[in-house]
Amino acid sequence: MKKLNISFIGAGNMASSLIGGLLADGKTPANIHIADTNPEQLDRLQQHFAVTICQSNNAATEAADILVLAVKPQGLKQVAEEIRDSVQSKKPLVISIAAGIQEKDINRWFGNDVAIVRTMPNTPSLIQTGATGLYANDKVTDEQRNIAETIMRAVGLAVWVENEQLMDVVTAISGSGPAYYFLFMEAMQIAGEELGLDAETARLLTLQTAFGATKMALESSDSCATLRQRVTSPGGTTEQALLTFEEGQLRQLIQQAVTAAAKRSQELAQLLGDKQT
Repeated sequence: MKKLNISFIGAGNMASSLIGGLLADGKTPANIHIADTNPEQLDRLQQHFAVTICQSNNAATEAADILVLAVKPQGLKQVAEEIRDSVQSKKPLVISIAAGIQEKDINRWFGNDVAIVRTMPNTPSLIQTGATGLYANDKVTDEQRNIAETIMRAVGLAVWVENEQLMDVVTAISGSGPAYYFLFMEAMQIAGEELGLDAETARLLTLQTAFGATKMALESSDSCATLRQRVTSPGGTTEQALLTFEEGQLRQLIQQAVTAAAKRSQELAQLLGDKQT
């Protein structure tokens, strides 16, 4: 892995986070190549990370054992067609972090028979606490799967799904999920303020409570249901709050919300593929 050349097409925030994570894991800067249409972005990354700057997308592709597509979904077809010959000649492992673009479309734009790993990282990846779902097509070897997982683990948790349709569920759970928690924390803070706390106290108590609960859940072998039961004393304040949530059908609302997000992910994937056919 350390000797392999990794090329990024796209020098945005996610690419920057992945590069930072890879270097922290011991990757050599000279083995990381990057191309982007924005020279200021390239200069920034070169100065910060001392990576190798490529003057074109084809140059980055020709240098790559692993090619990371970190461009906007709407621009992926154009980039793929531009570098198609280089991809067919070099046969790198292609890792796409372009949200919503299905493997079949990427493969078609590259001329088929390409080893592709489609990924869905989320925004906490920008601070190395992300959650990423990965899907590999049948051209990807076991060794390449391990490489792709190692790269995405540089910015947090990485888990595989064996059915690409499940990437829509990944999108609904972890891709969109940070916004759900932000909404819940926002509502908690407002409730605290309306009951008399000043804004900063309500904010700090809300955020630290969310952080502590998440850390407990991650470090415990018990389920979230078990942890919830342990902190819910019969007849106590927590029980009263939870009963209110249940009466408001919070569980059903969450189910509906996640289902709606997954459905929209399916629609967008189809739209993005059809639009760029």
